[in-house]
Amino acid sequence: MANRHIARSIVLQSLFELDFREYSELEVPEEIIERNALEFANDVVDLAFVRTLLQGVLSKKSELDLVIVKAAPDWPLNKISMIDRNILRIGLFELLFSDSAEVPAKVAINEAIELSKNYGGEKSSKFVNGVLGSVYKELGEPDKNAVSKKKKKVIVDIPYEEMPVEKLGGGVVYAESDGNFYLALVHDIFGYWTLSKGGLEAGESEIEGTRREIKEEIGLEVEVLDEIGRNEYVANNPEKGKLRKQVVYFLAKAPYQDLVLEKDSGGLDDARWFKLTELADLKTYGDILPFITKAVTLISQKQ
Repeated sequence: MANRHIARSIVLQSLFELDFREYSELEVPEEIIERNALEFANDVVDLAFVRTLLQGVLSKKSELDLVIVKAAPDWPLNKISMIDRNILRIGLFELLFSDSAEVPAKVAINEAIELSKNYGGEKSSKFVNGVLGSVYKELGEPDKNAVSKKKKKVIVDIPYEEMPVEKLGGGVVYAESDGNFYLALVHDIFGYWTLSKGGLEAGESEIEGTRREIKEEIGLEVEVLDEIGRNEYVANNPEKGKLRKQVVYFLAKAPYQDLVLEKDSGGLDDARWFKLTELADLKTYGDILPFITKAVTLISQKQ
């Protein structure tokens, strides 16, 4: 096994042990690192790399956990096994915060998968691959065309027509105050402002589901007005694999009041009102811009 892979095993064991102890993230007990290094590698390992990676994961733990929640929305963090959770933290830290020249994205993902095969359960590698794969796609698939030195297995994708379908409802939520119009947007942990949306439950209409999701996510009672449009995208679910997410967006009117972001918000970290004139300066996803633009046109017509 490569020295770095052994080092990651030591970091994993140390994180697992620290889950059972009280510790300061700034002062990780050195004896834990040294003992695990001796156990896993007979002390022949790059301890500087171990310390740097372990400290890095611990310092970014809360941010990494938010990413896990975003990428695996069907799995509450406390329901993920401690081994899998810590493997994901290591993989995500290297994927998001390490120098990509030193640890390319594919290396970070492959190393985490190997850890899951060695130390996780029967389904761990599939789960870890699914979560990290989702984040990798959100990042724009960096070093996608890099050629691996190892021969990879050919994976046959599920045909598009056979992918499971998940239906969601979302809203361009607006309010009027003191002669100004505002949009309510939510901010995700990848740094984008986007629209409030969520999954529709069995038996509820698109309008009912959209009203419920907006209420749950940002605490607003809304009046659902015009349908603005629909879009569809392919997502990678850690358990279900690839699925088609079909979203219907509505223009929704709300009172201008404080937004209350849902505690378990699936990777969202902020919710805020913006004047229409402020929208152009925001970092948003390209696929929602047409819906925002159409909504602004409709709002202007209602003045």
